[in-house]
Amino acid sequence: MMENYSDIINLSRPESKNRNHMSILNRAAQFAPFAALTGYAAAVSETGRLTEKKHELSSDEIAIIERRINFLIENGINEKIQIKYFKKDERKLGGKYLEIEDSFKKFDDLNLVLTLESGLQINFEDLYYIGPEEIFEADCCD
Repeated sequence: MMENYSDIINLSRPESKNRNHMSILNRAAQFAPFAALTGYAAAVSETGRLTEKKHELSSDEIAIIERRINFLIENGINEKIQIKYFKKDERKLGGKYLEIEDSFKKFDDLNLVLTLESGLQINFEDLYYIGPEEIFEADCCD
């Protein structure tokens, strides 16, 4: 079969008279992958992201949190406290529980918002835990 091309096998590649020679980078770009469905990968990733369901606290658990907030207000505790709270997801149903250590600053009785020294504000309904246990007297807050 090579016999059929023996007359052109050693010739140089023909050059176009109308177009400039394409660079290697531009030639490679022609074969680069592309996203046929714009945003599809992000949508799949978002769907696969897990969220937690918010736990409903019992009346006893709510009472403990209320007593601990009152204890912080009345005693002016400046120590770092541990707080676990629920943060609602902005894009889908559910959210996640976050744990932080910060100092108590104030509690807004009207709006039911706990404010920490860092400026973080947490709605009372999103609080899950306030500790550590050592800060709160056993007869006060258990």
